[in-house]
Amino acid sequence: MSKKIVVEKEEPVWRDRKHFMWFPFSFTTYAIADGRLYQNKGLLTTISDEVLLYRIVDVQLKRTLWHRLFGTGDVILTTRVDKDKDIVLKNIKQSDAVKTMISKMVEEVRNAKNVVGKEFYSMGGPREIMDPEEFDMDDGE
Repeated sequence: MSKKIVVEKEEPVWRDRKHFMWFPFSFTTYAIADGRLYQNKGLLTTISDEVLLYRIVDVQLKRTLWHRLFGTGDVILTTRVDKDKDIVLKNIKQSDAVKTMISKMVEEVRNAKNVVGKEFYSMGGPREIMDPEEFDMDDGE
């Protein structure tokens, strides 16, 4: 006898889908809930991705002339994950407000989890600035 697994999900803070012109005729949906960004694509074969918000390091907005005419835009999220470095929320409505909202949510989640942005650190840790006097400038003699 198998037990049914019940997972309670929080109501999404934001939800939208990819638009064609200004019509939401697409099988690509986006949502933010539980400190994660969810992306679902496809009709016959579906692909579901999720990214923890604190792993997002950069939020960029791209609006072409066509985007502005149809009231949409692309929000490009640069992440620190192994698979896809950039996640593009394509042709979403109110893209400037969504960009600002995601940026604030990323900061809130990072502060709540005490996560420090490590994009400024090298692989060996933070680089220290050395005093030029500390360098050995002689050629071995």
